[in-house]
Amino acid sequence: MYLKSHALAVAIGSVLCVAATSQTAHAQQNPDQPENARTLDAVQVTGSHIKRAQLSGVGPVSVVDAEAIERSGATSVETLLQRLPASAGYAGSQSNAYWAENGYGTTQVNLRGLGANRTLVLLNGRRIVNGGTGANSSVDLNVIPVSLIERVEVLKDGASAIYGADAVAGVVNIITKQGFDGAEVAVRYGQTAEGDGEETSVDFTWGITGERGSLMTAINYYDGGSVNMATRAPCGLVESDGKLVCSGSSTTVGGRALLADGSRVNFNQVLGGNGDFYEPYSAAKHNYNGNHTLNAVNPIERLSFSVFGDSQINDTTTAFVEMMYTNRQSKQLATAGALGVYRPINIAADHPTNPTGQDLLLQRRRLEEAGPRHFFQETDTWRVVAGLKGQLGTSWDWSAAFNWGRNTGVDGSDKVANLDRVEQTLDRSICSPLPGAAIPCGDYLGYGDLSQQVLDYILFNSRDTGGNEQKSFTANLSGQIFELPAGWVGFAAGVEVRKERGWRDPDPLTVLGIGNTNQQDPIHGEYTAKEVFAELAIPLLQDSVIADSLYLNLAGRASDYDLFGRDYNYKAGLDWQVNESLKLRSTYATAFRIPNIPELFGGVAEGNLTTTDPCSNWSSLPAGSVVRGNCQAYGVPAGYVQPGNSILTTSGGNADLKPEDATSFTAGVVWTPAFASGLTLTLDYYNIRIKNAIQRIAGSTKLAICYNTPGLAHPFCDASNFTRNPRTGEVDYLSSQPVNAANERVSGVDLGALYEFQMAGFDASVSADVSYLQRYDVRPYAGAEVIEYAGKITGGRGSYAKWRGLVALNAARDKWSGTWSTQYIGRTDDINATRGDIGDHAPSVFYHNLQLKYAVSKALDVSLGLDNVFNKKPPFIQSYTDANTDTMTYDLLGRRWYARIGYRW
Repeated sequence: MYLKSHALAVAIGSVLCVAATSQTAHAQQNPDQPENARTLDAVQVTGSHIKRAQLSGVGPVSVVDAEAIERSGATSVETLLQRLPASAGYAGSQSNAYWAENGYGTTQVNLRGLGANRTLVLLNGRRIVNGGTGANSSVDLNVIPVSLIERVEVLKDGASAIYGADAVAGVVNIITKQGFDGAEVAVRYGQTAEGDGEETSVDFTWGITGERGSLMTAINYYDGGSVNMATRAPCGLVESDGKLVCSGSSTTVGGRALLADGSRVNFNQVLGGNGDFYEPYSAAKHNYNGNHTLNAVNPIERLSFSVFGDSQINDTTTAFVEMMYTNRQSKQLATAGALGVYRPINIAADHPTNPTGQDLLLQRRRLEEAGPRHFFQETDTWRVVAGLKGQLGTSWDWSAAFNWGRNTGVDGSDKVANLDRVEQTLDRSICSPLPGAAIPCGDYLGYGDLSQQVLDYILFNSRDTGGNEQKSFTANLSGQIFELPAGWVGFAAGVEVRKERGWRDPDPLTVLGIGNTNQQDPIHGEYTAKEVFAELAIPLLQDSVIADSLYLNLAGRASDYDLFGRDYNYKAGLDWQVNESLKLRSTYATAFRIPNIPELFGGVAEGNLTTTDPCSNWSSLPAGSVVRGNCQAYGVPAGYVQPGNSILTTSGGNADLKPEDATSFTAGVVWTPAFASGLTLTLDYYNIRIKNAIQRIAGSTKLAICYNTPGLAHPFCDASNFTRNPRTGEVDYLSSQPVNAANERVSGVDLGALYEFQMAGFDASVSADVSYLQRYDVRPYAGAEVIEYAGKITGGRGSYAKWRGLVALNAARDKWSGTWSTQYIGRTDDINATRGDIGDHAPSVFYHNLQLKYAVSKALDVSLGLDNVFNKKPPFIQSYTDANTDTMTYDLLGRRWYARIGYRW
């Protein structure tokens, strides 16, 4: 049952109940409790376990604080992080339809475009269980309510020596609010300028802070509405004669068939028309436009409960606990199911339903009589952290904690065809045309010929279950071990024991390959890691001629995995404060990523993936063209046109995978010039190399590289990668299973600026965050040609624009404040498109967002926001068929507004 009204009522009711008790709780504080005996000026920041007096210097860290989060208007952590220039590639989308290892409806972050599973996500410095509907590869950011966040620290540097596996591209550490005293309720509502895509959120937070401890509880509810695809993209587009024209799926409502004489025909497509009518198949005439049965944005609901607390046991020891629960329910609208995709349907010439007089292969038949399908997911995620922390003497800190997280999910779809039963309805020896027959006979040749009795017999609702579980124990110690002439040597050490488990049990008919959906094997796997680490911060110089301070930072970690054996990683860095206005910093580190559970235990699966065939319409290419010559040499028939926009592709897992190894180097400068008060400038260079990378090469990329290589000499042209039907020329086999064969290299520069000033009575600031991607090269296996992704947009990996930026102007005066932010995404070329075609590149794009806030009183404030102020439309991209653009990169919704009311007491 969908949450909607019930969940909203629960959330509001809980808000009122807790609010009613808040004054009583405050009255019960003990004013006679002794003050905390120790106050630390030093803090621990992302990238180090050693507490330091400075926030900068341990690496290139971007910090987004609570005020900036509120100004952004973001209702999810994903939206917030994807605006950062350091994010690239795929990582979820507005549509809530992104598929990430059994993760429909999940949202992720993808630093540097290296993959969501190479970005480590932490909550208060500790790991979070993966999220989705079973055996998932990354954290679902839906589980963290935005209203609870004090700040987000994004470390854009390899950090496996500090945090262990997966911190290859960087670390996102989400810090929740602490010391919250009082109560706050916020209600937000928004929708697009076209009146759809409604968003409603209700957030309530209550906290009490005393001299011996604190307690904070929160209830968060979010409801996001749908936006139909046809309202943003009426049809799928392709180029024809220099113009964009509508193009649909070759899975037609009447049925597309290949006759014995090699001709293609299509059957009746008029409801109530002649059931025996057929004619030569024409893509322009018969293909199916399914955009009206798809959503640009799919509905999603979240309900979260959280409790954070700590209590001082004595003057040196404190107990703490974190408890979180999130229920997510999401849905996706999908076109009517298709036959002929996963199992051939042969109908003999003498079959009563076959009017052609020839044996035929029914290649594609859409079950339009049944109507659109509805996918659904429901996930429950729990997280409990309990531990102790304290001080030893005056210079040592320690902590120990148990961390347990569990995610369970159910997902499925209605109107899935049982292919065994489809065959039974065609077998005239066992089916009957009489009403009430146990096995009714079906007529699949012609729209409207399928009776409701047949539909009821062949269709079923699929239901899959799964989950993820994480258990860990961590213990850390940090302090100062001895004094050098330049200062005290900082030290940190710790241990971690962690067990990860994931499982997924698809519907039994899906496992057997009986349903007309992606065949999947069950997934069950687990691994255990035991790790120790140590870290040093060594002062080399202090108040010298060449440096105000110079620190050498060292870290090392030893890991022992029951599936992979031992691995060692280290990190070395210099933090050089030249003078008050100039700081230099540099790090070199090794990192690693172990294969995740779906990569290892995923078995073999098949699915129809969006794929561009370069041999489509090859005979119209200029004479001498490499693609033309290769397609002809391969035996693709002249005049061949790719019948649809997807190809059945083999994917899944690989039990022989090994961990990836990586090295990263960063060097940067922080400059606060004395001649410009309030100005801070940063520049950081990064270079990351990954060996033995686990890689899936998208089918479009394999085909494009093969047919653009003279003489079909590229290994991607081998039959182990793809094959074609010798009669039709269609690709009938395409593989994208993961292997440890790739090497990847990414490098670039991050630029940052912050200028705080006063003007005309306003306190103002301008911040800029710009990222330049110099290169992102992938060598899929030894001896292969390098695939250059920098400056490209791809069919399966997302966008790798060379330039990305985010600039914000903030101003406040008296009760008024406001923010104007601009997000920039640079030009990219379509890696799969023919140069000169429409949609062969995406132009540079600017998105402007505005928010105004008015403080009615100290307790009450009102905010109004407008995103995509100038209603910028997404660019047409040839490789993408979902709304004709890359929904993981560009804004599909257009202009939208929101209003927020917050009240504190």
